[in-house]
Amino acid sequence: MEQPAPGVALAPVVPVEAGLHARVLDNLGTAICGGELRPGMVLNIDELVDRYAVSRSVVREVLRVLASIGFIETRRRVGVMIRSSEAWNVFDPQVIRWRLASSGRIAQLRSITELRTAVEPHAAWLAAQRVGHDEASDLVGLAAKMWAAGKAGDEERFLELDIDFHRRLLVASGNEMFVRLQDLVAEVLTGRHQHHLMPHHPHEQALQLHAEVAQAIQRRDGDRARRAMVQLTEQAFGEMSSIWERTAEPGGR
Repeated sequence: MEQPAPGVALAPVVPVEAGLHARVLDNLGTAICGGELRPGMVLNIDELVDRYAVSRSVVREVLRVLASIGFIETRRRVGVMIRSSEAWNVFDPQVIRWRLASSGRIAQLRSITELRTAVEPHAAWLAAQRVGHDEASDLVGLAAKMWAAGKAGDEERFLELDIDFHRRLLVASGNEMFVRLQDLVAEVLTGRHQHHLMPHHPHEQALQLHAEVAQAIQRRDGDRARRAMVQLTEQAFGEMSSIWERTAEPGGR
């Protein structure tokens, strides 16, 4: 058998089953979130095998994941039944991603933005009390890079930096429950970008407020950090409110 030349990097081998599993899981998850598969409907394993042309083991693993996040349950004499959204683990990043990809994306954006408005200002206040000097300096540096990317109109770079800024802020709070929200924030920021639910160019005020949050944390001025973050989250909420009023998608209120 021919061997690869020395120094040639080989791509990792991804099992075919893993790719099939992800495809079926995303399809069913999005269909449930979008209402194509409604609460009370029964899923038939054999029908899913035929529809997606996959093995029963792939379908069973997909159903196991869906059950773990509250999307389905198995009932005696009934089978695998779709559950209502009240049972879903709405903090699961997969659920957020599926909801953002469905017709209910506006409602998802609203609920997460309301959560961020409640949590991130206090996270900024805590960060000012607890963050180390190096971490605070890194946050200030990130805000400067965001400013440059925003002014240059580099949307991809700005998104990457924005996610990192809010991730570091939550970590700097020192609250382990706030830290667990970082994946949730990353999903909603990415979703806003992918589904064109944010301005093409960040407003200058938003860029300035990121800098003010970081500088206040560096100065250990918790009250100023909190006020600036309140302004930042309120501005984000206002931007999205104007967008979902224009789109008037199902799920908006």
